[in-house]
Amino acid sequence: MVGHRHGSGTGLRHAEAVIVERYPQLLRLAYLVLPPDLDRHSRLLRAHRAVQHSLRAAGRRAAQGEDPLAAVRAEVVRHAAGRLRGPLPPWVWGLRMWPSAEGLDEEARRLTGLTPYARAAWVLGRFEGLDEEAVAAVLEQAGAADPTGEVRAARAAASGPGAALAAPGAAAAAAAEPGSPAGPGGAAGARPERETILHPADVHTRPTDLLLRRTRVRAAWGIAAVLLLAAGLTRATAAGPDAALPAPYAGSPVARAALDPARLVRVPAQAWSDTGRVDFTAWPARGARTGDRTLLARALGTWASPTSATVVTTAPTASAEPPEHPPQLLFAGDPGPGTAVVVFHDGDRIVRYTERGGRRSLDIARTDDANVTTAAAVTLTRDAGTARRLLAPWIVTAGVRDLTAPGGPLRPLPIGPDGTVTTELPPEAGDGPGGDGAAGRAKGGGCGPRPVLEVASSPRIVEKHSFLLADLGGLLPVHLTYTPPVEGSDVPPARQPREATGSAALARWAQESCALGEVDGRAVRAVNLWDFAVTELPESAGRAVWSCTRATHWSGRGDVRIRLRPPAGDSLAVAHAESTAACGRFGQHVLAATLWRAPSGRGYQLAAGSREVAEISATGSLTTRTPGRTLAVPAPAAPAPPAVLTARLHSGAVITALDARGGGRD
Repeated sequence: MVGHRHGSGTGLRHAEAVIVERYPQLLRLAYLVLPPDLDRHSRLLRAHRAVQHSLRAAGRRAAQGEDPLAAVRAEVVRHAAGRLRGPLPPWVWGLRMWPSAEGLDEEARRLTGLTPYARAAWVLGRFEGLDEEAVAAVLEQAGAADPTGEVRAARAAASGPGAALAAPGAAAAAAAEPGSPAGPGGAAGARPERETILHPADVHTRPTDLLLRRTRVRAAWGIAAVLLLAAGLTRATAAGPDAALPAPYAGSPVARAALDPARLVRVPAQAWSDTGRVDFTAWPARGARTGDRTLLARALGTWASPTSATVVTTAPTASAEPPEHPPQLLFAGDPGPGTAVVVFHDGDRIVRYTERGGRRSLDIARTDDANVTTAAAVTLTRDAGTARRLLAPWIVTAGVRDLTAPGGPLRPLPIGPDGTVTTELPPEAGDGPGGDGAAGRAKGGGCGPRPVLEVASSPRIVEKHSFLLADLGGLLPVHLTYTPPVEGSDVPPARQPREATGSAALARWAQESCALGEVDGRAVRAVNLWDFAVTELPESAGRAVWSCTRATHWSGRGDVRIRLRPPAGDSLAVAHAESTAACGRFGQHVLAATLWRAPSGRGYQLAAGSREVAEISATGSLTTRTPGRTLAVPAPAAPAPPAVLTARLHSGAVITALDARGGGRD
């Protein structure tokens, strides 16, 4: 990676990214630093204000080379410790608010008597996992006169299980990203205790004095009528694209700014090569119509207020809400005849606006924790068996290969000056509503040729890094990876998922490529094929591979399918589980079992486990215990109930077979 050259704009974007990604934690920090004598409603509003007002100053600090997270924390503490005098941020008239996490007030009572900086020290150590040296550094940046003394005061106030400040080194563990691409054997990063239940971002609401409100209603309506009349007159005489904004946005300057084409975020062309965050935030605006203000205004207006004729397609769990601030422009152009496309990035969403044949459509997908691989391409159009894609600016070469033919050549693809390529589509990736393959999924697809995109990153990002992207019907292609098996009696080091471009990975994906037809590409960002065990089949029938295919959703959810592939014939479906940690970073220990019939016609109970399995046991209709990672014994005569399979790990822990049941052919 090349060195950083921070500018004011870059620092501001980094600070904004920290605030967006860690807003609940920062809100909790501000809430507990604010004076406990404030009522919960005022303290909550002022906490929001402290976090949001930290942006500018933290951006300036980040532009000068400071760590953006440390800069944001320091500014939040500084604003909250300064008591934030002045008017409160906007509120909903007639409502009182307080955090749903009632435990926050219990923690606030614990801090009664401490100075604001000591309260900040307690929160940073207790919840953020910072050691005392790191806490003192944040307090010093926030303006504390005696940071070390404030840390000592916080330590003295800590009492009860888990209330102490973090030990040295805890910050690194707490900062471990749960979404980082670690493999089935990866170590889980430590998380501060009670992280999920003490966020003040969710609130309770109750009405205020209803009788008092009633006496003010008539006056309020009179004022509102005057304001609406003024807003209507202003809009009627306005010139330019602002006059086309949806009615709900006409009276709000902040909301109007979010829909103003002139305020769209445009990233410099080379920003991707000078940042530590290589994702959609580093994409420049490309396409021949990035200066077409009329097209951009239509796209923003349709997003904010789609008509009944607009086809809106949202990926599972994605939000279709309008933008709250000016989004980032990624593309505006005509990727196909008679087709105009605009692509925006808005925090953790990608929004594609399409005009075709007089019709308008919106497609919205999630982009949580996107990285150099999962932010590598966006689908612009699908037409007549081909797709037009916009590649990330760090992609230097692209080619297409048939995943079902591992020995076939990689056919290079020309990348256009606007960063687009055209590829053929797999059979089931049809052009359904919104252009994202819904029709193809409904038909079920087939197991014919499956073209996948193989791209390579610029050496300015990482050397010799190529990876596979599969079109599974979504707005974003899916990243394919492979984790090879480990063998031997000793417990080897864990293996991480690796790019599926090597010969062994391509050979295995060719055997399991039909499994991709079961994946909903609208929701999934990556699919890893993990060969977790190899077993010798009874009656000298050869070696079989146990695999777990994990589809990781943008939301963090994971769906897995376990299969057994004998040396000849089709795979056996062994188990299927949804919303599970199995076969991922936090589910690295796996046991699977199935009934298998030998060529002789005799049935056998097979089981296999991942690398930490030391012994496999069966109880019920079959009683046996076998050391090692695999089991193969004659099955009980039918109609016996299924045996219960468990495994003991080298650590002594016991796991059960994942959804153990007899397997059927795919």
